[in-house]
Amino acid sequence: MTPHETARTALITGASRGLGLALARALAAGGWRLLITARDPADLEKAALETGATALPGDVADPAHRARLARAANELGGLDLLVNNASTLGAAPLPALSAYPLDALTDALDVNVVAPLGLIQATLRGLRERGGAVVNISSDAAVQAYEGWGGYGATKAALDQLSNVLAVEEPDVAVWWVDPGEMRTRMLADAVGETEAAGADDPEIVAAFLVDLVTARPRSGRVTR
Repeated sequence: MTPHETARTALITGASRGLGLALARALAAGGWRLLITARDPADLEKAALETGATALPGDVADPAHRARLARAANELGGLDLLVNNASTLGAAPLPALSAYPLDALTDALDVNVVAPLGLIQATLRGLRERGGAVVNISSDAAVQAYEGWGGYGATKAALDQLSNVLAVEEPDVAVWWVDPGEMRTRMLADAVGETEAAGADDPEIVAAFLVDLVTARPRSGRVTR
């Protein structure tokens, strides 16, 4: 590993559990310096102690928190990788679109679409300078019509298109929007129940896939595991 690789820095949102925590563990094992965030301070602190990360708890939908994250990233020397993993399911149990609460959809759009773009905007200068990369965690619900998944799927479809355009507009930054498949996470359990979620893949499998993706650095685009 070269000196530059040793100093690589990643910001991971939603890093206190599930895929975010698994990815933090995997990147820390590879020598990455980490800045992590999530809403639960206690769980985030546990993740920071385990991975050696700098932890900044807060809500990515809050512009002031995104500004704090950007400042912290600058203090660490800039970002090589931004992972927009934090996400919300929206209304649950999953309602049909005919009954979808519009306030819940607005909240989901704030977290799943506006917040990732806001964080990209806040850190883009450093990512450009370092030839960095952005990973936006998507879903097959962005491209498939699953009953009850219309609200969540719409937010991920919007995130996909933002990523698609960003890849064209920012040729010096790698941009991947990744469909990780079903993972054994609390979010999936909230959506489909504990029994079905128990049969999904461990987030550590997906984290290893993402590390390989970042290492291989293919062309920007949508990636399905």
